[in-house]
Amino acid sequence: MSTATFVVAATSGEVLNVLAAFAGGLFVAGALIWAVRLGMRVLDQELPHPRPEEQPKLPLTGAVHEIREMREPDEIPAAVGRERLMPYQLHHQGSRTGKDQHRHRWLPGSSGSFGSGGLGHT
Repeated sequence: MSTATFVVAATSGEVLNVLAAFAGGLFVAGALIWAVRLGMRVLDQELPHPRPEEQPKLPLTGAVHEIREMREPDEIPAAVGRERLMPYQLHHQGSRTGKDQHRHRWLPGSSGSFGSGGLGHT
């Protein structure tokens, strides 16, 4: 092969494309290495994780369990002939413990959702 063949091969577009791809790969690899080192530096500056003896403990009474109760709404008095109630005049909680704590159950054949194909209220 002559020098002219190498010159033609070196100046062709394919070699430039390969060199551009190689340079781009080096840039991406360098950016990834930089990002990992930056992340390691940030982790080193964070507070250490709590030791096992510093972890929260269960209370002496044991775990807190779910409480089920039937609630009923607080009725808002009608404002007929009076000024309307303002939000600051209402209670903080919108419901209270109901007098009847019996859980209402669904009775078969007593209801069905719309379009369910059931008999509905009988």
